[in-house]
Amino acid sequence: MASLNKVILIGRLGKDPEVTSFENGNKKVSATLATSERYRDRDQNWVEQTDWHNLVVWGNLANDIAEGRRNYSKGDMMYVEGKLRTRQYTDQQGQVRYITEVVADKMMQLAPARPASQSSYGQPYTPAQEPAPGYVPQSSFEAPDEGNDLPF
Repeated sequence: MASLNKVILIGRLGKDPEVTSFENGNKKVSATLATSERYRDRDQNWVEQTDWHNLVVWGNLANDIAEGRRNYSKGDMMYVEGKLRTRQYTDQQGQVRYITEVVADKMMQLAPARPASQSSYGQPYTPAQEPAPGYVPQSSFEAPDEGNDLPF
C-alpha cells in the first residue's frame, strides 16, 4: 500500500537560518517556523495558539540559502513544503531524546519581516484586532445582485 508524507506550512521564521557545513562540502540549514491560529474559548475570549516547527534544509536549497542566493531572516512570512521526520539522539546526560523536524524541499518568502513598529508578532491581540461583534464568516459564495449597475 502506498503512503504519503507531505507537510505544507505558512508561518513566520522564529530565527535567522543557521548554516552548518560538513567536511564533504554538504550544507545543512536549520530554522524554526511559527504557525498560529485564533479561536474563541468557552467564555468567548480570543485565544491564540502558536506551534513551533523545526525546519531542516539539505541539498541545493541549503546551498542557495548558505551562499546568499536566498536571503531569509527572522520574522519573514514563509511558505514551506516538505516531509516530517522523527529522529532520535542521545543527549549529554545519556538520555535518548526524540525530535520531529520538517525536512523542507521547497521554501518561498511570502513577505519580509515587518518593521518593529508595525509588528504584533508575539503580542496579545487587542480589541481593535477582533472582528465586530456578531461577525460570522461566510462559508459559501453568494452571487452578486443581478440588478447592479456594473459596466461589464
